[in-house]
Amino acid sequence: MSKTKDQIQEEALNAIGTLQRAGAGVSVGVGKTLIGLKHMNKNYSDNARFLVVAPKLAIHDEWKAECIIHKLTHLINHMEFSTYLSLDKQDLDYDVIYLDECHSLKYSHEPWLNNYKGMILGLTGSPPKFSSSEKGKMVGKFCPIIYKYLTDTAIEDKILNDYRIIVHRLPLDITKNIIMHKNGATWFTSERAGYDYWTNRLDNANSGKEVQIMRIMRMKALQNLKSKERLAKKLFEEATDKVILFADTKEQADNLCLNSYHSSNPGSEQNLVDFKEGKIMKLSCVLQLSEGVNIPNLKVGIIMHAYGNETKSTQRIGRLVRLNPKDTSLIHILCYENTVDEQWVKQALEAYDKTKITWK
Repeated sequence: MSKTKDQIQEEALNAIGTLQRAGAGVSVGVGKTLIGLKHMNKNYSDNARFLVVAPKLAIHDEWKAECIIHKLTHLINHMEFSTYLSLDKQDLDYDVIYLDECHSLKYSHEPWLNNYKGMILGLTGSPPKFSSSEKGKMVGKFCPIIYKYLTDTAIEDKILNDYRIIVHRLPLDITKNIIMHKNGATWFTSERAGYDYWTNRLDNANSGKEVQIMRIMRMKALQNLKSKERLAKKLFEEATDKVILFADTKEQADNLCLNSYHSSNPGSEQNLVDFKEGKIMKLSCVLQLSEGVNIPNLKVGIIMHAYGNETKSTQRIGRLVRLNPKDTSLIHILCYENTVDEQWVKQALEAYDKTKITWK
């Protein structure tokens, strides 16, 4: 029989119990924040202090809003908030620390967490895939995942809507139409030649640091190519349902849509409100919108870059699985064929149902 959200939340809370270090990997749309609040309520007292740590300030607002919705407002005055960036500036006198999006943990957080002796609950919709990675080691040490209920199971239980992913493979353009300038010289190159240049630099790197730099340079070169922008614009304009486009840069977001959401746009927050309320049906954004924001009736998504990172891809796809369970969302992912970009997309989609993915 299908499970309800309440049943899943109780399962998670029972698994967590009174453990001092625990984590729950729970799909978007199932009530991850509410699991945290219910756990908080079980540990509530008049003098209790709770610290909620999240990567973005918008997620802090979600915790407060959920308190109001679920009649748990008595918790708000006992909650304090921090981003992961500011965690080491907090004092240690908390009864429980809630690590929202706990896959955001880094080695730099370890000294502070080692000194904290209270209870820790980690919450994530994207549990680290590799236990040997930085985030895998940190989550394993401070909030090991003891309960999982992820996207495809939630779809089977009809809590989330179904999805279809189309991966669009584009060839790199061989036309020499990209102007380059250096040391007073000007010349033309192509998308293919530019990619091959950075790949050759990477293959011939002499140190770990140089390898890292060359990988970043190659990624930035791929992100700034125009052929993806042309296809993204075409898909964006063809969409008739509510659609969001995840661009690589703020400039791309502004170029591809009249209404954008990013830190340099003073109209971002109003655009987001209008998009949620259906006053506008198209919005472009950057990674900033991946976590902690829910968009009603969002049916189509366009992802310009997968980064080879299942966490970022899961967060973006997670925006599109909160429709009526009878609906199906459509997710377009763009990648350059026969490049590392194609490998990144394959890695990012490893956890998704292969029968729901079409490669074009």
